Amino acid sequence: MNDLWSWERAAEVFPELLSAFLQVTLVATIFGSIIAATLGLVVAFVRRSAPAFIARPVHWVMEFIRMTPIVIQLLFVFYAVTWEPLLIGIGVLGVHYSTYMAEVYRSGIDNVPKGQWEAATALSLPRGRTWTRVVIPQALRTTVPALGTWVISMFKDTPFLFVIFVPEMVWAAENYGSRTFFYVEAFTLAGLIFLAASYPTAILVRKLENRLARY
Repeated sequence: MNDLWSWERAAEVFPELLSAFLQVTLVATIFGSIIAATLGLVVAFVRRSAPAFIARPVHWVMEFIRMTPIVIQLLFVFYAVTWEPLLIGIGVLGVHYSTYMAEVYRSGIDNVPKGQWEAATALSLPRGRTWTRVVIPQALRTTVPALGTWVISMFKDTPFLFVIFVPEMVWAAENYGSRTFFYVEAFTLAGLIFLAASYPTAILVRKLENRLARY
């Protein structure tokens, strides 16, 4: 058992993994989620309200991004631009997941009762106010849980940043293993850290979904 698992090695590698989690993995998830949620809403708005000659190309671009592997996108951008790898990772994660969040927003907007649109028109509300005061608040009520699910998925996809040399948590685990030739402790702890962060978030999303369903 000592050859398979060592508490001393686990204690040695844990600070490295935690540091990589807090400084890279968590940062990439937070800022990637902000980009995804914001850009996704913009895309949903464009597809819903923009003229066809704008909405259709946006739709095609989003479909292309959504249907191609995120690893290919990371490598393409990494070799195409000279940005810092972490910035590339955040940007690619954000844009990639914005395609999924845009569909969530679109579904929420389509589910706003037709009577709400008609009431806004009857009250002569400006188009901007109709969206910000009537449509978006109601759409968010049904979309927030699904958006939370995509944030969790993004969090679990951060190990793909490994391919563009971003020193996230899996990178740290791999580096420890390559130095010591012991991998079990590092990757076990990395998995447990992912679980410790994602499972409570999933529970919160589920509770939020149940709470919003009452309204």
